[in-house]
Amino acid sequence: MSARKDEPQPIEDVLRQFTAINKLEKGLDNVKVVALWADLMGSGVQAYTSSVKLIGNTLHVSLTSSVLREELNYGKDNIIAMLNEGLQKESIKKLVLR
Repeated sequence: MSARKDEPQPIEDVLRQFTAINKLEKGLDNVKVVALWADLMGSGVQAYTSSVKLIGNTLHVSLTSSVLREELNYGKDNIIAMLNEGLQKESIKKLVLR
């Protein structure tokens, strides 16, 4: 981004270029997925969630309740689909519940 361009560009395009050049996409996706987990799963699940980390294509979620972990295990595909829809891209391929 050292050269200045004369024609105006939409801020969305400029920010997309900036994040791609500086390789910030993975970090931003990690922050987004933590917020999405809290919003989509609700306060009940969030109360038993100790950490949410996106490592590569795998989302690692640590839960303090084994009962909740088993219950969420049945809906892994739906959870992945909802999170990917919220991220607006297919970032998550696998969900690991610990």
